[in-house]
Parts: sequence; C-alpha cells; structure tokens
Amino acid sequence: MDSARPLVKGIFDKRTFSIQYVVSDPATGKCAIIDPVLDFDEKSGATATKNADAILAYVENERLTVEWILDTHPHADHFSAAPYLKEKTGAPTAIGSRIVEVQEIWKGIYGWPDFPADGSQWDRLFAEGETFSIGSIPVQVLFSPGHTLASITYVAGDAAFVHDTLFMPDSGTARCDFPGGSAARLWTSIGDILALPDETRIFVGHDYQPGGREPLWESTVAEQKATNTHISKCRTEAEFVALREGRDKTLPMPKLILHALQINMNGGHLPAPDANGGRHLKFPLNALKHAVWE
Repeated sequence: MDSARPLVKGIFDKRTFSIQYVVSDPATGKCAIIDPVLDFDEKSGATATKNADAILAYVENERLTVEWILDTHPHADHFSAAPYLKEKTGAPTAIGSRIVEVQEIWKGIYGWPDFPADGSQWDRLFAEGETFSIGSIPVQVLFSPGHTLASITYVAGDAAFVHDTLFMPDSGTARCDFPGGSAARLWTSIGDILALPDETRIFVGHDYQPGGREPLWESTVAEQKATNTHISKCRTEAEFVALREGRDKTLPMPKLILHALQINMNGGHLPAPDANGGRHLKFPLNALKHAVWE
C-alpha cells in the first residue's frame, strides 16, 4: 500500500450532519481523530458520548493507537468531544493558531472579559505550513480562513480534510457570515485546496444530503474543480463573493451556534460546575444578525 495513503474512516452524525474521521497509518497502526462530536440535545440540555464512543470502538476494533485529536476550526453546530477523547486515550489536542482571534471575537459576544484568549485550552496550536505526522504519514497544515478566521485544512498524505470550505460537489461551499467570516477569504482558501494534485482525496465536514440522497463525504480535487455547483459557476472572486453572500443572506443561523461556540472556543471543555454542581450555558440575546423570521 502507498505509504502516503492513509486509511480514512468516516462516522456520520445524522443529528448535526457532521462527519468525524479516524485517519490511520496502515504501516504503524497510529491514527488521528478529526472533528469528533459530543452529543448534545438542546431541548433537554443533555450531553452524551455516543459518537465519541463509536470512534473509540472503531479504534479498539482496528487495534489503533491514537496520536492526535484534531479540530479543523471552532464548530458552530456541535460540541467538540476532544476533551473526552483525550481523557480516554491520552492523545494531545490541537487546532490552528488563529483560534486566538476567534476567541477574542467571541469573548466579547459572550461578555467574558477574563476569558483567556490565548489558545491554552489545546495542547498544540499549529502554524500555517507546519508539518507533523500520523505514524509515518506526513501531514501539512494549510490555513483555510473564510468560514471562520481559524479554519484549517489537514493534508495527510493524499487526503485533505477541508471541513467547512468545500462540501460535496452537489452542495457547493460553506457559508461565510459568522463573525470573522469572509467570502473573499474563502475563495482564496478554496483556490489553495484546489491547487493540490487532482487525485487528492477531499474529505468534507458536513453533508446535508440534498434531495434526500445517502450521506457522502469523499470526492477528489479533480471532481471538485469540474462539478462543484458553486465553483463551476464562478470564474472570478467577485462572482463567487456575490453568489456566496447572496446565499448567506437567506440562511438562518445554525440552531446551536450560541450553544456551541462557548464550548468550542474553550477547547470543547464544558462550563465549570457551579456551587450546586450544575453546569450552565450563557446565551446572549441579539448578538447575531440575519434572523430569519418567516
């Protein structure tokens, strides 16, 4: 087997339409977990570890050793299970170094002047272009801002984990109207991703199953360039920005964005217990634009 071709296991969470990945090196049995989901029911306030436990079961069944727990960005639609998985595996957590800029924005939105916006909630902050490895497989960190300021792509051998930049070709690209987002930056980030070799496998972070089809999460650079419903329509940055911003104006905010960002800007750590042992989220009113009333 090609030494630069990792095995990729995708685990789909139908509640949030998220795909979590276990990326493993066949030669060494070492692996990384990317963008794991901590289950959360917003109606009851309950959390659970069903998704994370499914990841751990796969790791155990395949006799893998977890080297990394990686997030591509601070997610707006689910809680990160990184702290739980670190507790279970001992593997370090990591994210891109521009997380500190996202923390600075959101500490203001949540009214937390004393929140440490320094990235210390993770074990490792990756810089642009930094390299590391999963077993013997080289991994490069490619900054991919646009959806968020802190979004990154992990290029592991022939596989690129792009999360909220590109979706499957029939779904287009990710929204850019969150605080710190930019459609122009996303256009540049997508160009960087599509400059990878045509055979590079592209693994997306969400699939919303257009037309009710089954969940899909793997394509290639060549397929994205040829058939992505947004990219194929836009020859210039200006065309893309107009398309993306026009579409974003019609979209409601994700239902969990105000729940999730206060967890994920804190490395996935839940709020500390209060004097009675309970944990509480903080929910700012009138903090975000683009309410869709009808």
